[in-house]
Amino acid sequence: MKYPIITIAREHGSGGRVIAHKLSKQLNVPVYDKTVIDIAAQECGLSPEFMEEIEKRSSGNFLYNLYLSSANVSIVDQVFLAQSQVIKTLAAESPCIIVGRGGDYVLRDRLDCLRVFVYAPKEDRIRRILNEYHEQVDDPESYLAKRDKQRASYYNSFADIRWGDRRNYHLMVNSSLGLENAVQLIAVAAQGGAVNE
Repeated sequence: MKYPIITIAREHGSGGRVIAHKLSKQLNVPVYDKTVIDIAAQECGLSPEFMEEIEKRSSGNFLYNLYLSSANVSIVDQVFLAQSQVIKTLAAESPCIIVGRGGDYVLRDRLDCLRVFVYAPKEDRIRRILNEYHEQVDDPESYLAKRDKQRASYYNSFADIRWGDRRNYHLMVNSSLGLENAVQLIAVAAQGGAVNE
């Protein structure tokens, strides 16, 4: 496989996590999403729930930055550094798929890493969060905007590139083509082949 490491960044409700798990089965490689939080939390002595909440806050949030370690590193940066180390270790150990957590940025220097961004039209995302994810929200459009803003804010707080910017990814996939089609596109790209082969 040309790209044994695959990172999948995604808009909320795009089906990116589902695509990653289907791709994992097809390629027979492990997928790591929230597992990265669990491993990092265990290694740095924080609860996974606390680390997940920190991800939702930007590095510029004053209250979160008041909590500093002895090295004067903000808690947001501590979480990012812990997760980055876990991502690098997982990628070094074996082929895998990393979902979110800034994996594409953390592994940006690896030539064997395929960086993917999954997106979808707003209507598809709203349908998915309500009918498939069963999320209870009063205003789905605002909710999606808030979730994507949280992801972008976390990512942009440590990266010198922008979350969702097409120039940072090898492949941008619109999941409205169908999740199975998205899986096949990514699998072909990971193999280093052409779609028509």
